[in-house]
Amino acid sequence: MRSADSKSSKAAHSAASHRPEPARKRTQPAAVTIRDVAERSGFSSATVSIVLNNAPLARYIPDTTKARIQRAASQLGYRPNLFARSLRSRRSHTVGVMVFDMTDPYCTLVLRGMENALYESSFLPILTDVHNERSRFERYLEMLLDRRVEGLVVLANWLFLDINVLADIEKSNIPTAIVGCELKNDNISSVIVDNALGARAALEHLHSLGHRKIAFIRGPRQLSDTEPRWRGVRALAREHNLVLDAKLIVDLPESRDPFSSFEDGFKLTQELLHRRRPFTALMAFDDMTAFGAIRALAKAGVRVPEQCSVIGFDDVAPAALYSPALTTVRQPMEQMGAAAATIVVEAINASLEEKTARAIHRKMVPDLIVRESTHSLK
Repeated sequence: MRSADSKSSKAAHSAASHRPEPARKRTQPAAVTIRDVAERSGFSSATVSIVLNNAPLARYIPDTTKARIQRAASQLGYRPNLFARSLRSRRSHTVGVMVFDMTDPYCTLVLRGMENALYESSFLPILTDVHNERSRFERYLEMLLDRRVEGLVVLANWLFLDINVLADIEKSNIPTAIVGCELKNDNISSVIVDNALGARAALEHLHSLGHRKIAFIRGPRQLSDTEPRWRGVRALAREHNLVLDAKLIVDLPESRDPFSSFEDGFKLTQELLHRRRPFTALMAFDDMTAFGAIRALAKAGVRVPEQCSVIGFDDVAPAALYSPALTTVRQPMEQMGAAAATIVVEAINASLEEKTARAIHRKMVPDLIVRESTHSLK
């Protein structure tokens, strides 16, 4: 029996010795603390904290001391705990940015201006794309407010910004600027282009070239830019006794896809041609619609601009590269984005100084860009 016990003991010992060792847990290196920087630099933790957090007392600390502390922090790879800092200071240094559709070339340029202005002011943008959906807008707004953003910049020219949504933003009591919607609000700022002035400039250009039979592709009815642009057209038409022929006016359908306006411009221009009501110029709601119109005219054998002039609105990047290069009304999109972000940052800074920042409503001037797609009537 002893022999059997001895054998089984040896077997168990042998099996145990060949049993694979459990995988060791990898431990994350401990984060470098202010105390570590203090030990490396030779200064107290209090002094190091003042320097690294750029506290108000930092201005009383000699530059040589600051340099030694910064050098020690760099050598150790110290990074501040921004979450803890934001809890202490009740600041996030973030601004929520909400756009209606990031695939829209208009949004891309406005966003560039916003981002540059926020970067220069040391604010981190938190970007959301609401896809032109009211429910998504409301949900993202709630999420941004939960994350304690210090301000909001909203690029939303679709008309889901009704009184209830604006009331929700006002309740948040944080600085907000909206790009693309004209507001009459004492608490929410806005930045828009002067759509009526831009439309007047476009029609004035066609009129000066001798065009009187002009077709119009208007914007979707739910789009906030549509009404002021058409108002500008009607005002100029009255001044010049220009007849706006109802059979030469069509409307873009509602769409959540910015690139559908190319196809819609194509189809609506075909519809205008089928009405057999002659026209020598076409004014499109935006550049993408104008591109579709030019394609439809070419397919019908109508040469642009020799037989029909075409003008757009926006001046997106492809406008100068299209054939023929598109005459259009340029919106200062980057400047609009930068202006909105700057308004919000200045309002944030004012609130930190316990000053009252009034809402600012800025209307920016568009420019007529004459290229190859318009020509004098022969």
